[in-house]
Amino acid sequence: MEQKRRRPLRGVTLRLALCALLTGLILLVAVFAPLLTPYDPYAQDMSAALQAPSAAHLLGTDTYGRDVLSRVIMGARTSVFSSLALVAIICVGGSFLGVLCGWLGGKVDTVVMRLSDLFLAFPGMVFAIAVAGLIGGGMVNAVIALAAISWPKYTRLARGQTLAVKSAPYITAAVMANNTPLQIIFRHILPNIAGPLLVTAALDIGTMMMELAGLSFLNLGAQPPTAEWGSMMSKGRSMIQTSPWVVLGPGFAIFLTVLVFNFLGDTLRDYLDPKRRGVRSE
Repeated sequence: MEQKRRRPLRGVTLRLALCALLTGLILLVAVFAPLLTPYDPYAQDMSAALQAPSAAHLLGTDTYGRDVLSRVIMGARTSVFSSLALVAIICVGGSFLGVLCGWLGGKVDTVVMRLSDLFLAFPGMVFAIAVAGLIGGGMVNAVIALAAISWPKYTRLARGQTLAVKSAPYITAAVMANNTPLQIIFRHILPNIAGPLLVTAALDIGTMMMELAGLSFLNLGAQPPTAEWGSMMSKGRSMIQTSPWVVLGPGFAIFLTVLVFNFLGDTLRDYLDPKRRGVRSE
């Protein structure tokens, strides 16, 4: 029986290690992108425009003669870091707001929950497009637009988790020990509800990356000549039949990166949930 319990856990641990390795590689590419690009991703050479993939340009060149591989590598910095920043903002801000609602209750809880209902009533991407259109293009504005519609998920999750642990004996003991509300939240509540929040954040990275790429595709995100995968696909969509490599390069980068982060989120969820990884308490 003990051996059967260990096998699922060992398998999940190996998967988590593999996910961590792949995620680390993506982050390293994003961090050291300027050192990894074979060409200057912003240097134009009209004489080399729209060259097919070759030994000199592994992913070909775009309409301005820029090396597509170099722009894909440089685009990792913009796309990955913007997605991570967005998830960090909505996870930290939304979770803290949810914990406050669960702990304080009353009018604060009612107002915030009704406000979250209001945001959830609108189609997310449509609302983000409207917000981005109002405040203007740019990657920072795209992050703000998506953050404005994505926080309710974390607020509701954190609120529910807080209500579940609010009456636990260790919380009662902390209150009797004259801990301040902030001490209780940071020392006792947040550490005990962090698991579901981290899993949700890991699963959201790929989703946010797709939505940021979607806004850039609509010219509401990264602006030329910034190397960003969604923007690159937008500029090359008219050449999908004549020069498909201009779109396939950034498109495959999005696909691969989202796949890795989704795999990381699923594996992290299995690792933190004994029932999913096959471990039983009896």
